Amino acid sequence: MSVRQRVLLLVVAAGTFTVAELAGWWSSRSGGLLVVAQVLHHPVLFGLLTLAALSAAVIIGVRNLVVRGLVVVAAALSGLMAVPLVLFGGAGPEVTLNDAAPDRADRHLVVEQGAAMIDPLWWVYVDEGSGLTKRRWHVGHINGDASALIKASWAGPDRVRLVTGSAEDKQVHLVDLTASGEPLRTVSLG
Repeated sequence: MSVRQRVLLLVVAAGTFTVAELAGWWSSRSGGLLVVAQVLHHPVLFGLLTLAALSAAVIIGVRNLVVRGLVVVAAALSGLMAVPLVLFGGAGPEVTLNDAAPDRADRHLVVEQGAAMIDPLWWVYVDEGSGLTKRRWHVGHINGDASALIKASWAGPDRVRLVTGSAEDKQVHLVDLTASGEPLRTVSLG
């Protein structure tokens, strides 16, 4: 394999990593395919793989030692800057509720809980379908700085009930769903 072919292969690999991340990012939107988002939406990983492939392409394809050295230093510094993101990014949100809808085995209410430094965060979703065609719809996002998610439950096969606030000041939010599982409105607090 010639040098030109190796460089081209590395550039194609970098492009493939970028397209894979973009597909994962697009699928992470409301109504996107859940499996695609879970497998492909990892920006730090795909960013580092793209950086490594492009750096290797430049190191292999360029003969100037100064340029090679600068690319190695830039890639190493970028990799070192990604370490705190990985270490402090944590494992991500934890699923605290996965409840099937009444009379609907293909529809689930999912609550994930995480943190933004010291404030708790809750994400509420409805997963519709099964297997590779399962779609995730965003129902709500609650920031613990302003409010808290006290309870999430089904109020029927096509309605989600969210109770937010504090023990003294509760607010009830009812979110109706279409036949496809898409919420007619979303709840965003904080």
